[in-house]
Amino acid sequence: MLHSSIYVFLLRLSNCFFFKVSWSTSDFSLDGDYLLGGLFALHEIDQVTPLFTPETTECFRHSSSTSGYQMLQVMRFAVEEINNSTTLLPNVSLGYDIFDHCSNTKNFRSVLSFISNNGSIKPKEKLNNYQPKVIALTGPYGSTRTITIAPLITMDLIPMVNYGASSYALSNKLQYPSFVRTVPSNKDLIEMIIHIIRWFGWNWVAFLGSQDNYSSDGLKLFNKYISNTGICLAYQEGLSLNANYSLTLKKIDMLNIKVIVVFAVPQYAVNIIKTAIVENIRDKVWIASETWAMNQQLPREPEIGKIGTVIGITERLLSLPGFDQFIYKDRGTTNVNYKAESEVQGKIKTCNQVCDYCTLLTAEDIINENPSFSFAIYAAIYTIAHALHKVLQCNINKCHKNTMAKPYMLLGEIKKLDFPLNDRQVKYDDHYDPTISYAVVLWHTDVNAPQFEMVGTYDTYPETIFTIDNSLFPWRNNASVPFSNCSIECKEGFSRQPEGFHSCCFTCKKCPRNSYVDYSRDPYTCFPCAESEWSDEGSTTCKKRSVVYLQFSEISSIAVMVSATCLMILLIAIFCLFTYNYNTPVVRSAGGSMCLLMLICLIMSSMSVYFFFGQPTFAHCLLRNAIFAFFFTVCLSCLTVRSFQIICVFKMAAQFPKVHSLWVKHNGQWLFIAFSSAIHLISCIIWMTASPDKPIADSWTFKDQIMLICEMGNTITFTIVVFISWFLGFLCLLFSYMGRDLPKNYNEAKSITFSLILYYLSWIVYFTAYLSVKSKYIMLLNAMAQISSIYGILFSYFIQKSYIIIFQPQKNTPAYFQTSIQNYTQTISRT
Repeated sequence: MLHSSIYVFLLRLSNCFFFKVSWSTSDFSLDGDYLLGGLFALHEIDQVTPLFTPETTECFRHSSSTSGYQMLQVMRFAVEEINNSTTLLPNVSLGYDIFDHCSNTKNFRSVLSFISNNGSIKPKEKLNNYQPKVIALTGPYGSTRTITIAPLITMDLIPMVNYGASSYALSNKLQYPSFVRTVPSNKDLIEMIIHIIRWFGWNWVAFLGSQDNYSSDGLKLFNKYISNTGICLAYQEGLSLNANYSLTLKKIDMLNIKVIVVFAVPQYAVNIIKTAIVENIRDKVWIASETWAMNQQLPREPEIGKIGTVIGITERLLSLPGFDQFIYKDRGTTNVNYKAESEVQGKIKTCNQVCDYCTLLTAEDIINENPSFSFAIYAAIYTIAHALHKVLQCNINKCHKNTMAKPYMLLGEIKKLDFPLNDRQVKYDDHYDPTISYAVVLWHTDVNAPQFEMVGTYDTYPETIFTIDNSLFPWRNNASVPFSNCSIECKEGFSRQPEGFHSCCFTCKKCPRNSYVDYSRDPYTCFPCAESEWSDEGSTTCKKRSVVYLQFSEISSIAVMVSATCLMILLIAIFCLFTYNYNTPVVRSAGGSMCLLMLICLIMSSMSVYFFFGQPTFAHCLLRNAIFAFFFTVCLSCLTVRSFQIICVFKMAAQFPKVHSLWVKHNGQWLFIAFSSAIHLISCIIWMTASPDKPIADSWTFKDQIMLICEMGNTITFTIVVFISWFLGFLCLLFSYMGRDLPKNYNEAKSITFSLILYYLSWIVYFTAYLSVKSKYIMLLNAMAQISSIYGILFSYFIQKSYIIIFQPQKNTPAYFQTSIQNYTQTISRT
C-alpha cells in the first residue's frame, strides 16, 4: 500500500510522462527487441533554487554540459556496434531510451518511464511476471543522483549498470541488490590517492569536496584509510556552489599545506581551481579525483600553470575503435536534419529528452571532450549485452527469441561474466564492482594544447601493481619533490615527540643509551633494549651484549688455579711432615696439635679459590669467600694464641703466676680458639643467611657486556666478618712484637709480622680495586688475595720450620733448644 501511494504521488509529478519522441532517429530513442535505459547529464544546475511544491526540473533551462552529450554518444555507439555484430546478439536488436538527468532529486519522470509497462506500474508484481519498459539501464552520472533513484530500480532487480557512481555505499547489496558499476568505488579511488601521497612522502594534506554523497563518502573513507599511515588531514571542508572558496584556500595557505586533494564533481572543482588562480595560490600539488582529472576546459584557463602541479586519477584510457568515425557520420546526418528536428523539438519537449545545443556541436567538440568515462559506458552496454547473450542462450548464428528475458535473469548472469573488451578484462566481484585499472595523469599546461601525460598506473588484475615514474614530474621551481609535511622527518635514532593535535607535527628527541627507535613499529617511542642487549645514543637497533666471567680456560685463571694447587700440595706435604715429626722440638715449639689445626685450616681455605672460576652460581658465590673467611680466621686465632702463649711462658709466668696457672690449668689457648671461632662462625652464618653473596648479571658497568659476578650482600654483616679476622690479626701482631727479644727458636715476631703485613696489604689492594674498578678480573684479584694470605703464613711460619726438620736435624734436638733458652736467661740476667 505504501509503495503504491509513493508511485501514485511520483506519477502526478509528470504531465508529459507518456509522450514519446516522434522521430526514430533521435539521439534519445531507438526501437529494438530489448530497450536499454540511459541517464546522462546533458545539463548541469549551477544554482539550486528551493521549491515548496513538487515540480520536475526541466534540464534544458540550465547550463549545458558537453561531456554529458559525449557520454550519450558513447552509449549510442556501443548499441549500434552490438546491433551490427553477428556473434554477440545475432538476431536480436537493442534499442534505447535516454533522458537528460541533471538534478539530484527532481528527475523521477525518466525512472518511472523505465519501470513502467505500457504506461502503468504494478509495485507488487512477481518477478516472473514483471516486464518493465527497459531490460536494464546505465547511469546516471554521480553518486547522489544514483543513490536517489536506485531504490526504485533495484527493488525489482532491474540491472542498474552504472558508469559514474563511485560511492562505496552502493557496494552494499542488501540496500542496492541490482546495482552494478563499471568504475571502481570510492574505496579504490581513495586507496589510490593515499598510494600517491605515500609514494612522495607527504603527510600534511587538505581534502576539499562538495556537499554530496560522492564527496562525503570519499572524505569518510579517506579519514578511515589514512589511520596508521602517517598521513594527517590538516584541513577538510565540503563546499557548496556559493561557498567562500577564497577564504578556504587562504586557510589552507596559512597552514602551509602544499598538497590538496580535490574530491568533488566537476562544477565544484572548477570553482576551486579558478579561485586559486584569482587568489594567486602558488606552487601547490592538486590531486584530482576521476570526475575532473581529464577536464578539457580547466587546463586552458589563463595562468593556471602558476597554481602548481595537477595530478589526476582516471580510469586507464582506452580508445574506442570506430567511435570517431561514428561521430563524424552522425554529425553529418545531424547537420542535414538539424532544422527538421528543431522544429519537432520545439513542438514536443518530451520529459527531458531535449538538447537545444547538441546539434550545434561539431564532431571535434565531441571527440575532444573528457574521455574519462567513455570506456565505463562502453563496458556497461557490453555487460548488459553479454548477460542478455547468456539468458537468450545465443550461439554464433542466433539467439532463442522465444525465451523471454527478464531483468532479474540478466542480473544473475552479470556476476558470472568474464570477457575481454578492447584489451581489458571485464569481470565483477561479489559486490558487482569491477577490476581496477587506474592511470595517474600529469597536466601539462605550459603548451598551447594542454596535454595529459600518463605517469603511473594501478592495476588489480591479474595482480596488484602500483607504479609511478618519478622522472616524468617536472616540479615547478624546484628539482626535488615539493615538501608537504608538518614537521621535518627526524634523523636516524631520534624519536618523535608529539606537538599539537596532529601526529604528523612533532619535535625530535635522540633516544638515550640502551634504547632504540623502530620507525616501522612506533616512531614516537624509544623502546628499551633487552637486558642482554645494548645500544649507543641515537640507535635504531640493539646489539647483543657479550657475557663475560672468569672462565677456566683463561691463562690468568689457569695460573691462579695452578698456584692454588701447588699451595695445597705444599700444605698437605707439610702437614704430613709435621705429623710424622710431631714429637720433635720444632713441631712442639711451633704449637704441636695447634700447628696441625692451622695447616688443616689453611688447606681448607685454599680450596675456596676454585669457586672463583666458571659461570657464577649461588653455591659458588656462597662458598668462595665464606670458606676462606671462616677457616683463615680459625688459623689466625691459633696464630694469635700461639704468640700469646710464648709471651706467657717467658715473661708473664714470673710476674703473674696465678694468671698463668689458671691459663695452663684450664687450657686457655683452646678456650680462646673455640670462643673466637664460635663468634666468627655465628657472624658467618648470619652473613650467609641474612644477605648472602648471590650471582648477578651486571649490565650497567659496561654498555656492551654483561658481567656475571657475585654481589657482596649486606655490608654490615660482611664488615663484622672481616673485622673479627682483622682484629685477630692485629692482636697477633701486637703479641709477636712483644716477643721480639725471645730466644731465636721461639722468636716468631719477624715471620708473623711479615705474613700479617702481606695479609693486610693483599686485602687492602683488593678492596681498593673493588671500590674503584669494575671488571671480571676483580674476582681474580680476590682469589689472589686469598692465595697470598695463605702463602704468607706458609712461607713465613711453616717453611723455615720444615727446612730445619729436613735439612738441619741438628737443630731439632732438645739440647739445642735448651741451649737457646739458657743463652736467653743469661742475657736477661745481665740486663
